[in-house]
Amino acid sequence: MTPEQSAWFAETFDALVDNVGLALLGKEQTIRLALTAMVAEGHILLEDAPGTGKTSLAKALSATVQGTHHRIQFTPDLLPSDVTGVTIYDQGTQRFEFHPGPVFASVVLADEINRASPKTQAALLEVMEEGNVTVDGVTHPVGRPFMVIATQNPIEQAGTYRLPEAQLDRFLLKTSLGYPDRASSIEILAGARDRTTSLTARITTQAVGTMADLAASVHVEEAVLDYIARLIEATREDGRAALGASVRGGLALVRCAKVWAASCGREFVIPDDVKELAQPVLAHRIILDSEAEFAGVTQAEVVARVLETVAPPTVRAA
Repeated sequence: MTPEQSAWFAETFDALVDNVGLALLGKEQTIRLALTAMVAEGHILLEDAPGTGKTSLAKALSATVQGTHHRIQFTPDLLPSDVTGVTIYDQGTQRFEFHPGPVFASVVLADEINRASPKTQAALLEVMEEGNVTVDGVTHPVGRPFMVIATQNPIEQAGTYRLPEAQLDRFLLKTSLGYPDRASSIEILAGARDRTTSLTARITTQAVGTMADLAASVHVEEAVLDYIARLIEATREDGRAALGASVRGGLALVRCAKVWAASCGREFVIPDDVKELAQPVLAHRIILDSEAEFAGVTQAEVVARVLETVAPPTVRAA
């Protein structure tokens, strides 16, 4: 990435954040994380109470990048074909035709993913990992960009199917929106309308692909890679964790740090980028020991402790 390209990347990224922020007031940090996941070509899991703007985030993102948006309400009776699509025989043409499911969109909101059966959850997670759908032996790519924003409701657990830890590991980031501050709440109440309908696209979906390719070329010093490796190892060695972050978690942290660095106008990653992203990237990948979980310890606390104990590099490697 050249200095001119990094300047364009940072300017474009800020413009996207500002545009989404017109619909989602007071949530700049979460918007930046969501856009980081999109440019890193990953997916995000939101665990939040109802009515905090999860649907607005998905709609605003798709409108900002001139993409398409589909929402899937996950229920216990939802079938995998309801998500991916189905092949139907057309008597007129005497041929089988594929009817795409709602997963074929730039931004897919998987609302309350933990309410669907494990089989349906697995169908969506397979598309997230592979980037295509295979029905009756025929592969159908979902396109680029493709991002899933999955939500979980933390307050109603009756009739839900908890995502297995191995499947949680498939999400690049996990975060929450939370309630807006009072000033933003007043502005939202004064408008009393869907702000996403008035958004205009700032870039095309093809430009998002260009940003993804540029971010992938951001340089990561060996000392920073060593820092990430030590952080990952420290989560495994923490006595409160039954299972620490995986290698996939380390790769996810590198991918996100590259995008974060580019969004700051840099062609290289610094330790502060890693620190900023460690909690949303690593926390959901850690499985707590039963005693620690009973004592009220959280995954975020484990990551915070690791960041305190593992020293970042202070000089460049030779």
